[in-house]
Amino acid sequence: MENKKTGMIVFVVLIVVAVFLSLIRGWSRPSAVDNPVSKALLERSEKKLGIFSGNEDLKEYHNPGQAYIARLHIKGTIQEESEHYNQKWLISTIDDLQYDEDNVGIILDVDSPGGTVFEADEAYLRLLEYAEEKPVYAYLESLAASGGYYISCAASHITANRNTLTGSIGVIAGQSVDLTGLMEKYGVKVETFHSGRNKVMGNYSEPLTDEQREIMQSISDECYEQFVGIVAKSRKMKIDAVKELADGRVYTANQAKKNGLVDAIGTWDEALTYMENECFDGEEIFVEDFEYEPEMNFYRYFMGTRMKSAVEVLPEAVEKVVNPKLKYPAFIWEQ
Repeated sequence: MENKKTGMIVFVVLIVVAVFLSLIRGWSRPSAVDNPVSKALLERSEKKLGIFSGNEDLKEYHNPGQAYIARLHIKGTIQEESEHYNQKWLISTIDDLQYDEDNVGIILDVDSPGGTVFEADEAYLRLLEYAEEKPVYAYLESLAASGGYYISCAASHITANRNTLTGSIGVIAGQSVDLTGLMEKYGVKVETFHSGRNKVMGNYSEPLTDEQREIMQSISDECYEQFVGIVAKSRKMKIDAVKELADGRVYTANQAKKNGLVDAIGTWDEALTYMENECFDGEEIFVEDFEYEPEMNFYRYFMGTRMKSAVEVLPEAVEKVVNPKLKYPAFIWEQ
């Protein structure tokens, strides 16, 4: 029995030591790796794993003085910050590209269900400023819906992959969960002290009034009109024609091409070639990737996996209430 106890203690100590060493390595590369061969092997391993070093080592960069097109990735849910998207990074990247004399244009590579109204519109407006000096084109991957399509409207030409789903022109102003019936059943009472009859509208402990429904609908309608206006301006369509399409549904690439939401259907290479032909007389231009990648270390990797596993056990409807991922109003496609 004593031997088992001792063995367990040793096992725990070994795990703690291993975690500590991993944390240290996440902060800095061991100074003992001075041998060029060992260093090369370590770098090659990091490239394959992609856990601590990300994909930076795999990217190709233009040489100083070399003209290049920026392939700017818009991935994941558009909001202040998420696993694949970061608003500050995006805006600062566009700033850098605008003032970089080597940069001659941007192709947006969009794969997003959309996101918050504020962030989507801010990105769109910043791209419009950039487009006053250099061309902006867009390539839509598997999903470029709602806010993802909104940002794409900053491009003068949009190419969709033949398997793209796009559109979803609409707005979600917010959600209200009324738990008053359930709380009454189990004898739960909540009182919120407030001034102004609409100050806590949407609170789960109070049912919505007709006035509050009108307030939320007015927010949704205003954002909707803004979205429709953006599409009409970008696609050179009449407002009424856009509203016929803008009922919140997604469209296939073929449908989007027929109704005027995209210009062409093709691959990434075809989108790039079209831009080179239209903007650079067919000259082949170097392409440099710009994609947000959060800094990864052992702690973030471990905690992210843990938190994801914990959240996945919750029913989706409950998880949205207790762990909301998005600020409203939002241009987003939710299945």
